[in-house]
Amino acid sequence: MADDPSARQPSGATGVVALADGTLFWGRGAGAEGEAVGELCFNTAMTGYQEVMTDPSYAGQIINFTFPHIGNVGANAEDIEAINPYALGCVMAEPITGPSSFRADKPFDLWLADWGRIGVTGVDTRAITRRIRKLGAPNAVIAHRKDGVFDVDALVAKAAGWSGLEGLDLAKEVSSTQTWTWDEGPWKLGEGYLPGDLPADAPHVVAVDYGIKRAILRQLVDAGARVTVVPATATFDEIMALNPDGLFLSNGPGDPAATGIYAVPTIQKWLETKKPLFGICLGHQLLGIAIGAKTVKMHQGHRGANHPVKQLSDGKVEITSMNHGFTVDADTLPANARATHVSLFDQTLCGLELTDQLAFSVQHHPEASPGPQDSYYLFRRFVDGLKA
Repeated sequence: MADDPSARQPSGATGVVALADGTLFWGRGAGAEGEAVGELCFNTAMTGYQEVMTDPSYAGQIINFTFPHIGNVGANAEDIEAINPYALGCVMAEPITGPSSFRADKPFDLWLADWGRIGVTGVDTRAITRRIRKLGAPNAVIAHRKDGVFDVDALVAKAAGWSGLEGLDLAKEVSSTQTWTWDEGPWKLGEGYLPGDLPADAPHVVAVDYGIKRAILRQLVDAGARVTVVPATATFDEIMALNPDGLFLSNGPGDPAATGIYAVPTIQKWLETKKPLFGICLGHQLLGIAIGAKTVKMHQGHRGANHPVKQLSDGKVEITSMNHGFTVDADTLPANARATHVSLFDQTLCGLELTDQLAFSVQHHPEASPGPQDSYYLFRRFVDGLKA
């Protein structure tokens, strides 16, 4: 590494991103001091960095934000998707400025530090993005030391020694450990999150928590469903004991094939009941495996809030929020399943449905948060199906 210009630490550098092949990206440290190892990916969203950092689907990952002004509106206690951040850290092009929003409770830098998450600013995030697009998402270590003293060789060795996301079941690490109910609806300016206020005879959905986002739960309530959340490892009998009208399979991190070892048998038993099912992201991938399809690791994945997805039924294009590094292989779908959505970026499968019952799923995040609201109709379709 001595001949590599990236190995020469610039004056004043207190943060670094070290890749497994020895490439270094230097910058100024932000947030917490320390180091963390994971997969380095890029996210193209222009808003919602708090929602991104607290999305459990980002467990085991370091976020390279392509939008330069991350942190400019500060941080607050409302714009979160889980009780704590799950992304390991974030890489930013510009320094974190003071908050410019009336909703801010604290600066983003302080928020990162409070939650033990590492940031590195002043990095050429476009160079990282181009590298990922060309070579794929690498294993990396993100590190911050105020004194600027790093054992670079040790950081590179740590990145090189990490196993990667393939074969990892991370859903168990982020999932709830007990069953609980959710009755909170969407947010409204000046009022916060509104209570669901649903009648006792409203359709009952059991949501399996593989790393569920709060925005998903709010959309289910807003569509008219009572919601009970169960752990990722909940058995079919435990789910049926709650007398649900429908089953929801949530988003989550890690390799779907690894999570599927315990999740797929439960899903297959549910499909035998012919009761409605709806899956998102990891839930989409697990439904695919349950019906006999295969999942594969993607070269760079899809992460952002501006991904065009085409509905195959009518050609309508939705702009969607996405966060996934695995995909269902459309060529392996069984005869009783059909593709419903495809990505207009690379034609990968973004939605499927069964032809003999109400069971469907999408790879994108219809709840947005952050992102466009083009796909809210999917929640209404699911809940209306329960009512029918």
